[in-house]
Amino acid sequence: MPLLDVKNVKKVYTTRFGGNQVQALSDVSFSVEEGEYAAIMGESGSGKTTLLNILASLDKPTSGDVVINDKSIVAMKEKEISEYRRTNLGFIFQDFNLLDTFSLKDNIFLPLVLAKKHHSEMEKTLAPIAKKLGITDILDKFPYEVSGGQKQRAAAARALITKPHIILADEPTGALDSHATDDLLDLFKTINQDGQTLLMVTHSVKAASRAKRVLFIKDGKIFHQLYKTGTSDREMYQKISDSLAFLAKKESGDE
Repeated sequence: MPLLDVKNVKKVYTTRFGGNQVQALSDVSFSVEEGEYAAIMGESGSGKTTLLNILASLDKPTSGDVVINDKSIVAMKEKEISEYRRTNLGFIFQDFNLLDTFSLKDNIFLPLVLAKKHHSEMEKTLAPIAKKLGITDILDKFPYEVSGGQKQRAAAARALITKPHIILADEPTGALDSHATDDLLDLFKTINQDGQTLLMVTHSVKAASRAKRVLFIKDGKIFHQLYKTGTSDREMYQKISDSLAFLAKKESGDE
């Protein structure tokens, strides 16, 4: 039984003016196993952000189903969804989504505060995560006092602290320089080796080349996928680049 099972997901938006229908996702099906590290790639407008929003239970599909840990998130009532999201899903965003008026520690604690955990339990949960992520010494600093890479590590700690079934990362390296990107991708590899399931949406070939599987989305459908098995990061980078070039060529040929 896969941890995440996306079944024939379709999403149609109706525009506010004129009532025209726009199909963002036409028929998306794929699954992610527990402990997997997968990336989704696609051009702007391919539907990958819509897909991520549906997986994050921030939006509902027009039809189809999304099952996480044997539970349909599409069938859930609104009241259930927020609690489910908080306890089962971790999020890492391009722009960090940290509150500037909170210290890094208090930002990381937020999901546990919302879950009404005791402070002593929160401290105990955070200590090993902060150590692994190399942020123990900066926990009392505020987001505006630290670098982009350190902010993203704090965001990763916040995602990990609830021990989620799956972490959804949306362009996690998008606001980072080359050195901070390498550090974050090394961190993702480490937490995945520890058993954490990761699903990342990215434009970055470099970031995707570190995943164990890459799915390509085009015109609202999963068009192609690559498996990393026995392939180096460099070889995977080239395979992804070739696939993207083929996609672009096919698109120009279609026009």
